[in-house]
Order: sequence, then C-alpha cells, then structure tokens
Amino acid sequence: MSKVVLITGGSSGIGKSIGEFLSQKGYVVYGTSRSPERYPDSKIKLVALDVADGDSISAAIRSVIVTEGKLDVLINNAGAGITGPIEEIPNEEIQRNFDTNFFGPINVIKSVLPQMREQNSGLIINVTSIAGYMGLPYRGVYSASKGALGLITEAFRMEIKDFNIHMTTLAPGDFATNIAAGRYHAPILNGSPYETPYGSVLKAIDADVDSGDDPIMVSHMIYKIINTSNPKVHYKVGALMQKFSIVLKHLLPSKVYEKLLLNHYKL
Repeated sequence: MSKVVLITGGSSGIGKSIGEFLSQKGYVVYGTSRSPERYPDSKIKLVALDVADGDSISAAIRSVIVTEGKLDVLINNAGAGITGPIEEIPNEEIQRNFDTNFFGPINVIKSVLPQMREQNSGLIINVTSIAGYMGLPYRGVYSASKGALGLITEAFRMEIKDFNIHMTTLAPGDFATNIAAGRYHAPILNGSPYETPYGSVLKAIDADVDSGDDPIMVSHMIYKIINTSNPKVHYKVGALMQKFSIVLKHLLPSKVYEKLLLNHYKL
C-alpha cells in the first residue's frame, strides 16, 4: 500500500512543491491550508487546518485517518516569517510567530502520535531553517522559533524511539518562494534608531529569497529522508555557503562568527 503523507502548509511554496513531487512518486498526499477552497486547482488533496487552532488540528488529522486508515508521514512545513528590530516588534506578533512555527508543529505532532504508536511506525519531519542555527539581526524572532523547533525535535526523538516512530528536522536555506508575501514586517519607523540598518537588512533578506534556489531541491531531500530506514537527527538543504555557515559557527570563536554576520549584513 502507498504511504499516506500529510504536509502542513501544502497549498503554496515549499509545501506545495513537496506535495506535488511526492504525489508523482506514488504517495497518497494530503496538504493543509487554512482556506482550502481558495485553491480549487490544487494537484493534491487539501484539508482545512490552522496550526494555531487545536480543534482544527484534531479535526484534520481525524479526517485523514478515517479516510485512509493510517498516517505514515507527517511533514510539519507550515511556518511564518517575521522581521524587525526585536525591541520594536509587538509582543503579540512574537507570540503569533511562535504559535505558528513552534507551538503549532508540537500540537500537530501530539495529534498524530497516538495513530503512529498504534501502527508501530511513522516518520515526522519538522521543517526548520538554516536561520534557526544562528541569531540573525532583524530576524531574531524567526531564528528563535525555528531554533526551538530544532531543539525540541532532538528531545522528542529520544522520547518516542521505543514506538518505532522516527523524527528529524530538515533545515532549508533561502529558496525562491512566496514566503516574503506572508511574512510579518515590523514597519521601518521614521526616526527610529534602527531605521537605516533595518531598512538595509530587509532589502538584503528579500533579495536572498528572490535569488534563492528552486524548492524542488527540498522535495528531493524529503523523498530521500522518507526512504531512509534510520534518519539522522538533522538535515540541511540549500546553497553551499548557507550550509557551511553552520559549520563555521562551530569552528570559529563566537565573536569572530558574529563579525562575519555583521559584515555580511553590512552592519
């Protein structure tokens, strides 16, 4: 029987690319969206799910399991970008970002674990970010939420190992998607002490996304992980220098690494 895959945030961007690729490979694929009716031409089945709404999560998971009788792979892909000086980002926006990028994936995991435990099998892939391995200026909240998801994955893996359920992370770098359109941007405030540096960094961030790689690279890596019998703790996918930046952080003194980031962002 074909494996059943659920991808949160499967209506656009990286999630859509993953879903269409896996569908072509013969998997039974469900994507999620807060408003599936907005995507009548979707090439994969979409179910309504809002990762910030516990009842919505439970209903979506239950729907897939009732229809298919099992759930083999969960890809926690839904996420939201956020930029701005940490001092000026409203607390409610910080909370909203963590609800989407951290608490949401945890609650989806909690909803699928009973079924996977009953099956004595399952794979959970948490999509984090290379940005989650380092605190980036004016992306600090995003770095923190994705970094937290990576750390909790490490703990989760050890807690569920006796149930034959595997969990891993996949950290993408910058890919050419529409993530910037859905990102929360703290406004560039006239007269703010951060006005000039934040404005400059924001342009650089958007340029990195616009010139990013094809998200099909992420789809290929997801496919590889699904077909790995004992997945590693963490995977990365993206431009060589973005992946190498993680290695450099472990090799270099912290102030030297910080200086590299400051130079990169011209701060």
